[in-house]
Amino acid sequence: MAKLRIAALADVHYRKNSRGELHDLFVEISHQADVFLLCGDLTDYGLAQEAEELAVDLRSAVRVPMVGVLGNHDFESGEPKLVRQVLEAAGVTMLDGESIEIEGVGFAGVCGFGGGFGRRMLNAWGEPLIKQFVQEALDQAVRLEQALGTLQSTRRVAVLHYSPIRATVTGEDPEIFAFLGSTRLEEPINRFRVDAVFHGHAHNGTGEGSTASGIPVYNVSLPVLRKNGASFRLIEI
Repeated sequence: MAKLRIAALADVHYRKNSRGELHDLFVEISHQADVFLLCGDLTDYGLAQEAEELAVDLRSAVRVPMVGVLGNHDFESGEPKLVRQVLEAAGVTMLDGESIEIEGVGFAGVCGFGGGFGRRMLNAWGEPLIKQFVQEALDQAVRLEQALGTLQSTRRVAVLHYSPIRATVTGEDPEIFAFLGSTRLEEPINRFRVDAVFHGHAHNGTGEGSTASGIPVYNVSLPVLRKNGASFRLIEI
């Protein structure tokens, strides 16, 4: 079975004047990878105009399939549907509880949400707003589960923005861990025996870790990658 080279990157935070900023990096990714994953916070303020700037660079530089999810910044201005449409028009398959198979590897994606990890995970108790917060985390986990369940391939990849484990947000202030990811995302990842997980969001986190069942998790936030002397993560599956 031929291996698939996967490049992944998150938190590019394109602004209204960012055109050309990462064009050369995208060309390099296109030369080295078979698939390019964009793991959220693709825009800075969630504006369709920002997405257009990114779309121009992607369209002119990338010659391999692209798969993406939105991040929290992409929701900021209330235009997530427009941001998604712009990126899809540029050739990015945007996932929000959906899946896609490319050359024998299945990709399932959601943005994810917060709530914290392990015994310190927030539970649905108390004020209605707390219950709503927890419900969103649960809904995202269910959407990931459903997306993974549609895949027929034996090799599977989860594409997220928020982290499913504590290890890859370590380095951030512990006070904000509850807003960086959720253990609830880990359960379907372990149950479906995913081969690899990619996420962003935690700019000061750690580059890699693993779930309780040993599945590798990669934090591909651009600031984390640059801290480690890289500009994208490349693995083979």
